[in-house]
Amino acid sequence: MNTQKIISSVAIAASVLLPVMALAYTSVPQPTGNINSVDAMVSSILNVVWPIFIGLAVIMIIISGFLFLTSSGDAEKVKTARTALIWAVIGIVVAIVAYSIPKIVQIAIGG
Repeated sequence: MNTQKIISSVAIAASVLLPVMALAYTSVPQPTGNINSVDAMVSSILNVVWPIFIGLAVIMIIISGFLFLTSSGDAEKVKTARTALIWAVIGIVVAIVAYSIPKIVQIAIGG
């Protein structure tokens, strides 16, 4: 099976399942009152975006695992799967660092 067909099939499946997952997520954080500070605004945005990112990261790792399984020993397909896994891990590391930056800045300025 062609790698592009696999990726497009998984992308279509993910786009079909994303609204279902969004409807299942019932506890969307609502800001209480007015958001008066940048810290409160960043926190409320991160509380909504973080679970979405975690879901996408899991999907990307599953896709790379599926690519490994379907490579059937072909060196080029294994290289593609390894690259997909590396980029998924890099994305996770960047997201964790980005999630930590507000706390680091808050500690640095003594808030």
